Amino acid sequence: MTTDTIAAVSTPRGKGGVALLRVSGDRAIEIAERVFSPQNGQTLHEIPSRKATYGTVFATEADGARIAVDDALVTVFRAPASFTGEDTVEICCHGGILLTETVLTAIFAAGARPATAGEFTKRAFLNGKMGLSSAEALADLLEAQNREQLLLAHSGMKGRTEAESRAVYEELRHILASVYVVIDYPDEDLADMTREEMTEALAGCAEKLRRLAATYRTGHAVAEGIGTVICGRPNVGKSSLYNRLVGRDAAIVTDVEGTTRDLLTETAALGRVTLRLTDTAGLRETGDAVERIGVERARNELETAELIFAVFDGSREPDEADKALAGELRKVGGEVVAVINKSDVGADPKTVDFCRMLCKNVVYLSAKTGEGIEELTAVVERLFTDGALDLKEDAILTNARQHAAVLRAVENAERAERALREGYPIDLCCHDAEEAMAALAELDGRAVSEELVSEIFSHFCVGK
Repeated sequence: MTTDTIAAVSTPRGKGGVALLRVSGDRAIEIAERVFSPQNGQTLHEIPSRKATYGTVFATEADGARIAVDDALVTVFRAPASFTGEDTVEICCHGGILLTETVLTAIFAAGARPATAGEFTKRAFLNGKMGLSSAEALADLLEAQNREQLLLAHSGMKGRTEAESRAVYEELRHILASVYVVIDYPDEDLADMTREEMTEALAGCAEKLRRLAATYRTGHAVAEGIGTVICGRPNVGKSSLYNRLVGRDAAIVTDVEGTTRDLLTETAALGRVTLRLTDTAGLRETGDAVERIGVERARNELETAELIFAVFDGSREPDEADKALAGELRKVGGEVVAVINKSDVGADPKTVDFCRMLCKNVVYLSAKTGEGIEELTAVVERLFTDGALDLKEDAILTNARQHAAVLRAVENAERAERALREGYPIDLCCHDAEEAMAALAELDGRAVSEELVSEIFSHFCVGK
């Protein structure tokens, strides 16, 4: 693939000990030589691949004068043995803001153009260095905010999801080969598989795909996060629970009812699950115009939440506001966990009975002391993850695009199997089996539109 040469700073902007600038493309080595001179007197073309070389970085003044601006280490990665699959040069200089911009400007002046968001990784994908789901895992790795996300993203970069899907793809191709032999030579016994063997093989493919699709429940909970709302009447401890989960005093906590008037949002890890957490205003009728807006926003959040922590004050029996909340919770589609707070001072039997009637998931907790967080964690993990999956080793779908592709493959594989099992002409299963293969090819990027590829990589940072 012939491409122009791109460059960008691959480390975060700001002061630092070092900065890394990456240059990739057909002219990467030539362009780097215009801004860097090795101390050993060799040219970059003469230096072996993957060997860091010390030297001087130069910039060009407005009058054309070439001036030394820093000492640097430069490493050449020759195609195809590089991240992008192209000739790539990495320049490691000191990390001053002005210095970094000066070196980057010199590289542009030497003939490179600025890289767009995610363009290095996009080139790696287009050059066959990684599949699309591995590229998405790399993006997840850069954005990881907790240990579980880190483990899952690293596993995805190893290509386990692609390996699983490609194995099924090859099985489907083998089945189709036998089908085509039967169609082309109906009077000859040339097929590798009988009709019954084809049927069972398709059933096996469909089952493997169903298991892979089922992993999205866990992958979504870890990588994308569960939309979670904390709700309840005023002064039951919603904001205290919010602070406990996010690990800091993010919400103001007072004895004054109506302290929280707007939505507060944070991302927090609870065991293996990532919570996209929202603290809401206490649900009650109020004459305060500002608080009333907050209450309405809280009700809107309940409608779309995947998980709801309904908080009740365990030190007192339910009141009319609690009963009104229960009525609203019966209308929502998300999972509801009744949190009986203030367990450190007791749990009123009427509140316990009330919560058990409201939902099957009831947790006793003290947001003040943290007692009960382990039980809450266990409940949420049971609701949203498969405990049998190993985030480090198993193939796990992590986003809606991957899940949709596998579901299409499942649907078509099942349809092909039914066609054979129910005695329809053997050629009727061909289209459905091919569609299943096409869906799997879309999963790892072998058959995917340029528009979708551009959309995926547009969310990467520049320099990656």
